[in-house]
Amino acid sequence: MLPEPTDAPDLTRLLADVTRARIFAAVTLGARTAADAAERAGVRPKDALQAVQRLVDGGALVQDDAGLAVAHARLREAARRPAAPSVDHGTGNPATEALLETFVRDGRLVRLPARWDRKRQVLRHVAERTFEPGVEYPERTVDDRLAAWCAEDAPVDHVTLRRYLVDLGHLDRRDGVYRRTVATPTADTLAS
Repeated sequence: MLPEPTDAPDLTRLLADVTRARIFAAVTLGARTAADAAERAGVRPKDALQAVQRLVDGGALVQDDAGLAVAHARLREAARRPAAPSVDHGTGNPATEALLETFVRDGRLVRLPARWDRKRQVLRHVAERTFEPGVEYPERTVDDRLAAWCAEDAPVDHVTLRRYLVDLGHLDRRDGVYRRTVATPTADTLAS
């Protein structure tokens, strides 16, 4: 039985691994066995076998009596499928929605933007969705609520989020008690 067709995000995740990308390229260029792909890609045979298995399981490659090949039909089908609908983060601003779509997935931060203006917008969204204005929160509650935003493999943790929220003025901290500040309109908030 063939695996379900690959969709674009799954293919992107499959090829995000350097070894799998090299093996996929080697098969694209004519390698028909894992050993041939390993040699052409310059990777260890054991790593090539693992990569081939993941690529076959993910639907990017097929393996039959002729050997390995790119699953062109599946890839074409995935390219024709409409993109999944965007998640509405409730900001009402298309630019902010696009920004959040890049950095927030399934209600969790995948990473923070490098640019400070974007980082400020993403963190404002986190503060607005996590804390009520004027309500006092003990540090443990703040940590628990911010931990919900952090994916296991994300490069940002709840402590970093808390520090940024305080540093950027989204949260006020006094004597171990935190309170979300009510933002006053600035050039930054008006632009978002």
